[in-house]
Amino acid sequence: MNFEILFVLLGLAGMLIALIMDKMRPGIVLLSLVVLFMVAGIITPQQMVAGFSNRGMITVALLFLVSEGVRQSGALAAVIKKLLPERKTTVMRAQLRLLPVVSAFSAFLNNTPVVVIFAPIVKNWAKKCGLSCTKFLIPLSYATILGGLCTLIGTSTNLVVHGMMIDRGFEGLKMFDLAWIGIPITVAGLLFIVLASKKLLPAERPDSFEDEEADAAAESGQHIVEVVLASRFPGLKRQLKNFDFKRRYGAEVREIRQGGQVITENLGEVRLQEGDTLVLSADDAFTRTWGDSSVFLMMTNGKEIPTRPVPSWKKWTALALLLVMIVGATVGELPYIQERFPNVKMDMFFFASVTAVVMAWLKLFPPKKYTKYISWDILITIACAFAISAAMEESGLAALIARFIKEVSGPLGAWGALALLYFVTLVVTELVTNNAAAALAFPLALETAEKFGVDPMPFFIAICVAASAGFATPIGYQTNLIVQGAGNYKFTDFVKIGLPMDLIVMILSVILIPLIWPFAAA
Repeated sequence: MNFEILFVLLGLAGMLIALIMDKMRPGIVLLSLVVLFMVAGIITPQQMVAGFSNRGMITVALLFLVSEGVRQSGALAAVIKKLLPERKTTVMRAQLRLLPVVSAFSAFLNNTPVVVIFAPIVKNWAKKCGLSCTKFLIPLSYATILGGLCTLIGTSTNLVVHGMMIDRGFEGLKMFDLAWIGIPITVAGLLFIVLASKKLLPAERPDSFEDEEADAAAESGQHIVEVVLASRFPGLKRQLKNFDFKRRYGAEVREIRQGGQVITENLGEVRLQEGDTLVLSADDAFTRTWGDSSVFLMMTNGKEIPTRPVPSWKKWTALALLLVMIVGATVGELPYIQERFPNVKMDMFFFASVTAVVMAWLKLFPPKKYTKYISWDILITIACAFAISAAMEESGLAALIARFIKEVSGPLGAWGALALLYFVTLVVTELVTNNAAAALAFPLALETAEKFGVDPMPFFIAICVAASAGFATPIGYQTNLIVQGAGNYKFTDFVKIGLPMDLIVMILSVILIPLIWPFAAA
């Protein structure tokens, strides 16, 4: 083992530890590692910045704007309200109506805004119908994750792998390539959720603030509001006592839900984290001012949040633009279209660019504030992932690990290597972040396929699924983190239903992927 391999290996270990400890945002952790690799001469400055110009990474940024345009149009909220039954129903029937539609939307939109929009509506609806919201919020998050497995744009991880493939000279993924594996997994996953929710999901845990306290707050012109802290909340990592929440936002913190714990005493000592749910005593001005802010991901107060009326043309226009983008990117990949327009590559990048700009012109999202709708930390993480992948290849670490995977696979051959690569990627996803998992797994997939002399496509598809299908922990996927506080779930609640989900998805993936994309000789 030479110096470069040892240096990269230690660097990756340090990165994983830093991500698990959650002392800094993932973007700055990966950027720090990439800078170290550049200083050590393992990668060049050109390799360090190559990810920032990658079409896959820029497509992710554009899709943030497209998702925001659809969100602000009110189209999703209108659809979900019509889906939820107005009269008494059962949990199973409501899930059967709700979850497939949620998966369908998340196949084409960023998962986070889907959950941000649907979670408070579903929670309030469940309360009115006398049903437990805990039977719906984790399933809501899981449905968005499953839907994201079905298309190229369903999740940023798919676009990361797509971008890395193009970077290495491969053709890349088409819009619905992943549907061959994503749809069977989604159907199986949703059936499991519907059948297992009753036993594996907890009964609703009553809020600390009962109706009497809410009524008392209402008499003084206040009401109880729940907010979820987003990555742009300025008080993250700070103790509440050192962050004057009331002066900044005009609301008083009454309760904090963090990591499945409900904290009502010594609130000033609590160090605020992304995904925490704060229960506030606030007036109507708070929801009007901060209801559409990137500081808080979700807000609910037991009733509909007051919002500005949106013209109906905006709803239809947003959905029409989304449909044009999807159809255009699909048709643009056909050989006939490529032959007719050889100088224009009409792929997802092309149509996402056009759609985002048209939405800005039509003011479907405020064009003067467009930067706040882009998650820059995710983009930096993705861009640095390309450099980390290059470092693993340049140092020889990827080839070394690929040889180990081949030896461990033994008589199972490429199929066993696929299962092992899937498992390793899944573990990294559950512990840290999906894009970092893809960054580590991609060069391993490439080198492993080379060792076996087979087409690397089955391994690329396995990475897409494993790096996105994190069900067993709330930190495995941002939507899990959002619903954890909203539903007052404990960490173990995710483990009980998430581990079987992980197992089901892994078994289906390892069996089906080689059947759909055979291990043909490279």
